[in-house]
Amino acid sequence: MQDTTIGSGQRKPTGYGTYEEQKEGAVMADSSFDIVSKIDRQEVDNALNQAAKELTTRFDFRGTDTTIAWKGEEAIELVSSTEERLKAAVDVFKEKLIRRDISMKAFDAGDPQPSGKTFRLTGTLKQGIDAENAKKINKLIRDEGPKGVKSQVQGEEIRVSSKKRDDLQAVQSLLRGSDLDIALQFVNYR
Repeated sequence: MQDTTIGSGQRKPTGYGTYEEQKEGAVMADSSFDIVSKIDRQEVDNALNQAAKELTTRFDFRGTDTTIAWKGEEAIELVSSTEERLKAAVDVFKEKLIRRDISMKAFDAGDPQPSGKTFRLTGTLKQGIDAENAKKINKLIRDEGPKGVKSQVQGEEIRVSSKKRDDLQAVQSLLRGSDLDIALQFVNYR
């Protein structure tokens, strides 16, 4: 960069070039986003409370002692006197989850287990991307995604980066259309 003196001793910087020259010479920063698998526990709690309220008021659940409650941090327990009412209670809970925009892939309902005079079912909430699914996602991006897209595993997240934002959107639509057994969200756009 050179300085030239203008009439009264003021200096005018030169050597910057035109806007187009600057744009071509500058290295563009990569755009990126993170792929995560998280659920909003508050929304699940709201769905559980709505399902519990519906189970106490619906006519077909009267006299069946059907209940739904948290069992620890990541599990939900349903109890009923008959297996068919237990399955109906699971359907009610799933309906409430769907209304709360929580993917069914995040809830893994177990099998009904007889327990004395009642039937019991424990469902778990799945969060995080395990190593096996991370490998599947990376392979899918590498094989079917646009060229120039990089992905790397960071714990239970996957960072996807590219120079073009259109490529990132193509990766998102590819993953939405794929048949993975976990719920995915896209966060931290940069």
